[in-house]
Amino acid sequence: MVIMGRRTHPALLTPTPTGSGGRPCPSNTYEGTCARGAGGHMNFKDAEDLVDQLERRAGYLAGTGLAAAAFLACRGNRPLLLEGAPGVGKTAFAGAMATVLGRPLERVQCYPGLDASQVLYDWNFSAQMLALRAAGEGDHTDRLPELWDDKYLVARPILRALRGEPAVLLIDEIDRAEEDFEALLLQVLDKFEITIPELGTIRADVAPFVILTSNRTREPHDAVKRRCFYHWIDHPEPELEARILRCHVDGLPPDLATAVSEAMAELRRLELVKQPSLAEAIDYARAMHQLGATAQTPKMVDAAISTLVKHHDDEEPVRRVLVGEQRSR
Repeated sequence: MVIMGRRTHPALLTPTPTGSGGRPCPSNTYEGTCARGAGGHMNFKDAEDLVDQLERRAGYLAGTGLAAAAFLACRGNRPLLLEGAPGVGKTAFAGAMATVLGRPLERVQCYPGLDASQVLYDWNFSAQMLALRAAGEGDHTDRLPELWDDKYLVARPILRALRGEPAVLLIDEIDRAEEDFEALLLQVLDKFEITIPELGTIRADVAPFVILTSNRTREPHDAVKRRCFYHWIDHPEPELEARILRCHVDGLPPDLATAVSEAMAELRRLELVKQPSLAEAIDYARAMHQLGATAQTPKMVDAAISTLVKHHDDEEPVRRVLVGEQRSR
């Protein structure tokens, strides 16, 4: 990585990253930096190829719009902001991209009060104090700079994604963090670098592929959006959802997968307290299959409904749709 500032430590320098087979990753210039692009050694040639690899290698069935957004973000060396209702597969997509790219996944789970010491870096103060005590009594003012050496630096997920092997960096549920946290991200999103006052600026040799997710409980700041490509992940159409259910539930009968996916589409049109997410649909389909169901009979629905309904007021309308779906078929 490139390190700029008043101090440069050999411990921060890493060998030139290589792709599969030991070949150096090709370079890509990004706004004047020396970072190599996240798309520098993509192993998919276009969006359609990415759709195929996500399904074949990661078991993730992506729509063409999502695959195109990810392809362009990789190729353009830009972060990707994914918004959508909870449970539609935003977080799972980051894991799937890590599998396809052959990279580790570094994840930051956002929440109120999150700060730099939890996501960027921190210092090992205990080790620093032990080093001072080991130096003995006397004035050791001249040795203070040694305490701000790389060996005392504790790398958090974002720094690990910048200085380690090429990674996929997931900033999950950014809408749950406070607005001040977004300001911490701007340098990373803009130039894939962070500045540590005691060490200087640390810039990635190979830019991580950055994915931010939001459930849209609040709007991310325009400064974050401006630096990202964007895609909204909606609930899948019934045909695609049936395929997803069969992908996640081994042995699920096709007719039952279709019935469940069509029931989910109908439920999402109702004014429920909590509409069923894709993740909950998978849980429900798995429960039905484990119960030995081949159709949504009243008995089977009553047994499996706890996997789908998360609010008491929703139980009766959901049950009517599920049982009615079975009767109408």
